[in-house]
Amino acid sequence: MSNNFFESWVELDLNPIISFSSTGKILYSNQEAQFLLSRISQKEIFDLAVKYAPNSFGAKTTYVDLHMKNYIFYAVTISYEDEEAINIKLYKSTMVKKESKLNTKNSDITNLFTLVDLSISALKSKSTIKFIKNYDPSIPDFKLNAKEFMKLLNTTLECFATSETVTASVMLKIGEYIRIEGKKYSLISVEIASENFADYTKFNYDDNNSYFILTKDKSKIAIDLPLIL
Repeated sequence: MSNNFFESWVELDLNPIISFSSTGKILYSNQEAQFLLSRISQKEIFDLAVKYAPNSFGAKTTYVDLHMKNYIFYAVTISYEDEEAINIKLYKSTMVKKESKLNTKNSDITNLFTLVDLSISALKSKSTIKFIKNYDPSIPDFKLNAKEFMKLLNTTLECFATSETVTASVMLKIGEYIRIEGKKYSLISVEIASENFADYTKFNYDDNNSYFILTKDKSKIAIDLPLIL
């Protein structure tokens, strides 16, 4: 069989597959790995590859109970043929970590852009931050617990209170979804980013108590929301 066949097969694999250089730089990632990397830091996955690597050249599969964000992995395979690159494949469990329950009791059809603008205006009133807005106007109004979302967004924005410029993006995440009570929902992402490091000493929110998916990076925080119409 041709190399193109195997490359296509790996690309379509439902499990994340990533190749790293010896310094932790990504050399290759399939589609599923790219979804994973949007929520889990590159360093965290590279550290896993090093942790579970075989003692000598070759491949090693280890069975684990590994929880990362809303993923559960039951095994990892690490392989390397030289000291230049190391490969990792994470095997996804059919289970979903803490599958969210759909509670719309305090949710109403809401315009997300209005909520984001309100939070930005509150921070601008007490700072000199320049905000750049990148909104996808095709996103419709949808069901959302506005009070809970505003609490999280305000906490997120406070992490960038000393930044000169902050970019606020609202976008549909193509190809990604969250499963709630057995049903798939597309994801809307609200991303706050800056050239400065985020000050997480100001972050005070227990994201385990909601169906929001929170991703924190050194200079970016993303809140993913289910598109419930």
